[in-house]
Order: sequence, then C-alpha cells, then structure tokens
Amino acid sequence: MNDREFAFRIDATAGAARAGVFFTPHGAVETPTFMAVGTQATVKTLDPRELRDASMQMILANTYHLHLRPGEEIVRQLGGLHRFMQWDGPILTDSGGFQVFSLETLRTVSEEGVEFRSHIDGSRRFFSPERVIEIQRALGADVIMQFDHVVPGQAEYGLASEASERSIRWLERCVAALGLGPRARGQGEGEGFTAAPESFTLPLAPGPRPQALFPILQGGVHSDLRRSAARAIRTLADFTGYAIGGLSVGEPKPQMYAMLEVAHEELPQDRPRYLMGVGFPEDLIEGVARGVDLFDCVAPTRNGRQGTAFTSDGKLNVRRAELRNDPRPLDEGCECTTCARFSRAYIRHLFASEEVLGLRLLSLHNVHFLTAIMRRARRAILEGDFPAWSRDWLQRYHSRPAPVT
Repeated sequence: MNDREFAFRIDATAGAARAGVFFTPHGAVETPTFMAVGTQATVKTLDPRELRDASMQMILANTYHLHLRPGEEIVRQLGGLHRFMQWDGPILTDSGGFQVFSLETLRTVSEEGVEFRSHIDGSRRFFSPERVIEIQRALGADVIMQFDHVVPGQAEYGLASEASERSIRWLERCVAALGLGPRARGQGEGEGFTAAPESFTLPLAPGPRPQALFPILQGGVHSDLRRSAARAIRTLADFTGYAIGGLSVGEPKPQMYAMLEVAHEELPQDRPRYLMGVGFPEDLIEGVARGVDLFDCVAPTRNGRQGTAFTSDGKLNVRRAELRNDPRPLDEGCECTTCARFSRAYIRHLFASEEVLGLRLLSLHNVHFLTAIMRRARRAILEGDFPAWSRDWLQRYHSRPAPVT
C-alpha cells in the first residue's frame, strides 16, 4: 500500500467545524461533503454523469455486496471499480462489517473473523480482517476500511467494550496485512504486529493503486470506550483519515452528537473524519458542527424511491393528495434539474402512476439537496458565519407548522 498521494488541508474553522480539501489519487474533495452510496457499484436509479451534475465528489461502494455479486475477481479483471462503474472520482469501499453483523442468525463470530451465509444463495463465506483487505485491494477503491465488529447503537457496556476491543485487534491485522505501522516504517516489530503475507491471492486492480486505510472508531454510546479506542488506534499507524462507526444505529440523536464531540477531542485534528451511515439533513449539519468532514448514507435514494423528498422545511411525502395540482417545485431554493423542470403535481402523478421516472427524479433531488447543504456549510465556514447559518437553517427545518410526511 502507498498513500503518498493522499493529503488533507484545512482552509478554515468555526469552532469544531472545518472547511478543508481531501486530496486523493482520483481528485480533490472539498469538505465537508456527502458521499452517495453505490452499494453494488451503482447509486440506485442514477447515472454517474447525473451524480457529477449534482456536484457529487466522492461515492461509496460495499465490499460485502460486491464480493457476493459479481465477485471481486470480475471487478479486478474489468479494470477495478472506477472503470467498472464508469466513475472517475474518488471511491470509498466499506468493509462489509455492518452487513455481515446484520445477518444475525446467518453468521458466527470468532476472534479469527466471521463465518456467514450469503443472503443471496445461502453459500458459506468467511470474512477475516485479512480477507476483507484482500477483497478491497482487488476492487481498487481509493479509501478502504478496516473490518470491524459492529453492535447496535444502544448496546450495553460489556458488549460495546468487547466489540470495540476486537475491532482494534482486527485493525492491527489489517495494518499488518498492508505493511503499515512501526514494522513498515522500520521502527521495530511493534507489539501485536505480525508479518504481512508474502502475496495476496488476488492481484491488484490495474491502473493507479494507492489506497488509504481508514480505521473505525467503535465504543457505542460510552464515552470512555470511545476515548480509549481512539487512543489505541492512534498508536497503530499514521493513518490518512479516521472513521467513526457504530452510530445512527438506534441510539437517541443526543447520544450520537455527544459521541461525535468525544471523537473530535480524541482524533487527530489534521486528518479527515468520516461519519459512517449518517445522511439526514439535520444530522449532516450537526455533524459538521462537531468536526466531521465526510458523510455517507442510503437515505437520499432510499427515501426518494419511497416517495419522500428532503426540503428546507422538512421531509415531504409526494403522494399527499393536496399536491395533486401544486405547481411549485419540491423546494423553492433548490437548483437541481428536478426542481428546475418539474412540479410537485407532476412528481405526485408519476408516483401515483408507478412510473420509474418518479423514483429517479426524487432520488436525484435528494442527492443534490444534501450536496448543496454541504457546499453551503463549507461556504459558511470559509466566510465566518457558520454558527449563525447553521442555527437559522436548523430552526427553519425543525419549525415547520405541521408534519408533511
């Protein structure tokens, strides 16, 4: 692994909030930013060119799903993820840990890794930290994630502690597999490190190969576990960036925000922070205010396919009868192609008629809406008015006169 083509520059701050630039081999990413989720090498219903037109800078794909179908060897043979899905910008691959641990009755956890059955055909599979790294190397994303032990957001202390400690041990194995850490830098063996394998079973994806490994900070809603995990992670290697996992999985939002404040205090200030699986508008702004730079979530496309639009006045269910003859766009201030061209009445008609175009238009609007929020947040940080702007935005979002969902 070679991460020399990665860097992070902070251009301005506003309290914990930062406006920066994350440099990758496939381009620079202005932060804070939202990453659309292309789980199976596609952001559902949307063409990569539409994502670019919506100012999307970086997207995410999933190791678990791509391993099962079509398989990492096929992706590698066809040129790696960038060429396979025709996206020339930066890509991050999740390790599949969340998906594997979500299988519950179909998986068995051990210190070595997780044995599970495919949700597609029931075939038996095994993910170890080393195997997950191997798969991600073959896929060829710019940023790859460690394999971690994921637990529910309100997991009791003992379970959260066990998962966090195992995640750190698995991180050590990911670091060793990639030749990072003290051993790789010629500073001695380092306790807990093992020799990297002589070779991977699969060759690397062709083309540019630099990849950056992000560790994942776990610990549930327990601040002491989060703090101890962050300090342990920092001793393992000089990581390019850090991920915050195990949040937005059932815990109350005030607890999630509190854990972000802990992460801001404990993680390096000069590296990007990635909050995994968080993407509702209010959470993006609250996350930025607490030092988060990168976000991802299926929310914009999933909500879009279900008929819910994000707006500055809250979520809007486009199936509502009162929209039948409403000539307004989904959001008066939105500049996406959906809002520029189509009325609420037309989009409601598409959903009532079960026309696929409705799903596409709403998904495109939601993705654009979130990227626009992040661009505006970045501008507010650079201009020095982020506290006032975020306060006003959240007040409007939360003070709509009546629920519209």
